Amino acid sequence: MKYTRQPWPELAKKLVDVAMGRENATMVIKNGRWVNVHSGEIIANTDIAIYKSRIAYVGENADYTIGEETEVVEANGRYLIPGLCDAHMHVESGMVTVTEFVRAVLPHGTTSMFIDPHEIANVLGLPGVRLVHDEALTMPNNVYTQMPSCAPSAPGLETTGVPLGADEVREAMGWPGIIGLGEMMNFPGVFMSDEKMHAEIGETMKAGKTVGGHYASLDLGRPFHGYVAGGPADDHEGTRKEDAIARVRQGMKAMLRLGSAWYDVATQVKAITEDGLDSRNFILCTDDSHSGTLVNDGHMNRVVRHAIAQGLPPVTAIQMATLNTAQHFNVEKDIGSITPGRYADIVLSSDLVTLPIETVITAGEIVAENGDLLIDIPAYDYPDFAKNTIKLGKKLTPADFEVMVDGRETPVLSDAEVAVSVNVIGVIENQAPTQARVHELMVENGRVQADSAQNVAYIALVERHQATGGVTNGFVHGFEFNVPCAIATSVAHDSHHMIVTGTSRHDMALAANRLGEVGGGVVVYKDGKQIALVELPIAGLMSDERAEIVAAKAARMVAAMAECGCTLNNAYMQLSLLALVVIPDLRISDLGIVDVTKFEIVPLILE
Repeated sequence: MKYTRQPWPELAKKLVDVAMGRENATMVIKNGRWVNVHSGEIIANTDIAIYKSRIAYVGENADYTIGEETEVVEANGRYLIPGLCDAHMHVESGMVTVTEFVRAVLPHGTTSMFIDPHEIANVLGLPGVRLVHDEALTMPNNVYTQMPSCAPSAPGLETTGVPLGADEVREAMGWPGIIGLGEMMNFPGVFMSDEKMHAEIGETMKAGKTVGGHYASLDLGRPFHGYVAGGPADDHEGTRKEDAIARVRQGMKAMLRLGSAWYDVATQVKAITEDGLDSRNFILCTDDSHSGTLVNDGHMNRVVRHAIAQGLPPVTAIQMATLNTAQHFNVEKDIGSITPGRYADIVLSSDLVTLPIETVITAGEIVAENGDLLIDIPAYDYPDFAKNTIKLGKKLTPADFEVMVDGRETPVLSDAEVAVSVNVIGVIENQAPTQARVHELMVENGRVQADSAQNVAYIALVERHQATGGVTNGFVHGFEFNVPCAIATSVAHDSHHMIVTGTSRHDMALAANRLGEVGGGVVVYKDGKQIALVELPIAGLMSDERAEIVAAKAARMVAAMAECGCTLNNAYMQLSLLALVVIPDLRISDLGIVDVTKFEIVPLILE
């Protein structure tokens, strides 16, 4: 980068001198339409004078600040938009490192990111969080890190790779890039006054930083009120208009997300467009975006465009992706608006509705134009301890993926048709929650069978942190597989064991063992042959390749799933959440089938 991001006090005198005409600006943007997110106005014929990484002057005719070495950018009447902010996201969901994520999203106008690395935290613990945090500090844009709060996300219902607690939170709060506590997913722990959860929140509050929320329940009664009283300041898990309204009324910020597979903006934004709630208490985010979305569709520009399409005025949508976010995290003196003293993070666009991202300026330097990144961001080298994290303990066989009636290991039934009632995880397209379904499944030779006619496939969770060789088996509805196949992934939020699903136990064993060989990733098998592979050697979560290469491999993976009959939108992302035991209704963990509405292990086969 041309300029380092210096604190405002270190540049204040120079900024004053530029604004007063005693010092030349390093860059001047001429004749733009200023999207003022503080006043809600669009002000024509505006110039911006910049000194190094920060803004010195915004107003009419900044010619008096131009010297021989001043870089002049002609806006030619284009809109001057604050750099976009993603208020809540997980870099690991992009299957890439922080460096590659930034490389992918800078051309889309994302100049600030608030990342929660709880994926790598579950695999590598605090050292893994430190790796991501330190990489984030080297980025040309603003990458703020939230200290993960829940590893495991639900104690007693799953086993994580490395647990975290209040001591780790206290240590991390002193790191330079930590902005607050990551999403507090163990919401029952909060409203039931769990000592560990409240200790983590307390350490964050004592540090004067923001506590992220995650209340994934439809119950807006006492548990919700108890959760808010515990300290979480925002929530991105709402799916209904009433969810957004309840959060805002209780003083929380409602984060509306549009990720690769989560489409929660349209329903909740009606709290503004229909009920007239104050939009300044709403924030836009992505939560989870995979590499294909980033490379091909965009990032926060995609979210803002979508919010506008739902009826929000463009300036309001931009506020929700800039100033609202900055104020929520107490960094509005650095980012979130085009005003004096703030970092010169600016997007130039010719249209506020379709939002083409034509020029991106970050810290006073043009870094992207018309979708092309103009700067080099050196690759970040991850140490050996972050790799080779898939520990299966044994070579898996098809027998490991059998569901035996009454747990018997030998055939016990006659050839007569016998069916059993089974708890089945139901996938809901484009939503994180699942359905708790019950299906009648046939038993052959003592083994419960999947049923493509009912759209029911096998699913298993394979322990991969301690090499126990443990496998939890179950059934899933909704993937529409219609051939012998299997998909395995070492991205299995949040404890990140291995999830394997499919219609062929033989292919499931092949897929799981293949991920053990390559150190993690996503693999698709069909009729006994590998047809797609995305290698993720860093913690079994991230690739060490360029984002566009990963996106191409991910696209092949999506096509391979379609070849198996699965045409759900972003089915991989939904598969990766089926072990997330803090989102209702039904999930799978290394300890069994989990009913998240009751927070208890339930039997797979019903009496």
